[in-house]
Amino acid sequence: MKIKRNGSEPSAKGPDDYFTGTVRIDMPFAGTEPARIGGAVVTFEPGARTAWHMHPLGQTLIVTAGCGRVQRWNGAVEKIRPGDIVWIEPNEKHWHGAAKKTAMTHIAFSEALNGKVVDWMEKVSDEQYAVEVTMD
Repeated sequence: MKIKRNGSEPSAKGPDDYFTGTVRIDMPFAGTEPARIGGAVVTFEPGARTAWHMHPLGQTLIVTAGCGRVQRWNGAVEKIRPGDIVWIEPNEKHWHGAAKKTAMTHIAFSEALNGKVVDWMEKVSDEQYAVEVTMD
């Protein structure tokens, strides 16, 4: 058994290649072989978001604070709020991030397939992000 104490590891800035805006990533848990699951607590400031990406074994997001957005390729932009759980299918192209005027924090869980957790793609354009959400 291993206990990681809150605040025992430094936060990291979301890399500019994969994120738009200000994003903080905390990695309190990571998969250690033979386990494949890992995760992060990610906080997006208003307007911040991921680039388009896919996960070979899917991803689960649990929204813990604020208000955010998520979209699958060719799908509607959906609003997400605390308590919402989002399952993203394996190899489903998608993005997620904060609402325009509100920050959002989620816990993200993904499994590695042959050591790979994510395939990053192009950034979400301002026009793609600006689409109206489908839920109030």
